[in-house]
Amino acid sequence: MSASGISDDIEEIVVGISDAPTSHIAARKAVQIALLSGARVHFVTAVEEATSETIGVTTDTVVIDTLDLARESVEHFVRSLGVDFPHTITVVEASPARALLSHAEFVGADLIVVGNVRMQGISRVLGSVGNEVLRSAPCSVLIVKTV
Repeated sequence: MSASGISDDIEEIVVGISDAPTSHIAARKAVQIALLSGARVHFVTAVEEATSETIGVTTDTVVIDTLDLARESVEHFVRSLGVDFPHTITVVEASPARALLSHAEFVGADLIVVGNVRMQGISRVLGSVGNEVLRSAPCSVLIVKTV
């Protein structure tokens, strides 16, 4: 353990992020850990059903793609932090838990960070992203108190 209390062997952190303010709390915690440990943060956004729409008239058209919009949202969040740290942004069409688990395996994650949204009450029985990640994670999981 380093003086900061963070294990020196954390090199790859995967964190789920969306437009939800609670996911931003978890993402900030992942970045704090990364800054203390020197780890890379892999921001993962899942879009359950990607869509693309072309809007415009004649040659003045714009393609709006939900995957591109999600990436732009995460890029904006990262810029808003105002700190420089190694990171990647991955946007995939998948369920949130499946996206996090797959990416964690792909990068050899040492830690997955998720928020505790819907980890109370009846949904604990019915399941949630956090519960599915906890059951199937290939590494340690940090559940950040967000509510």
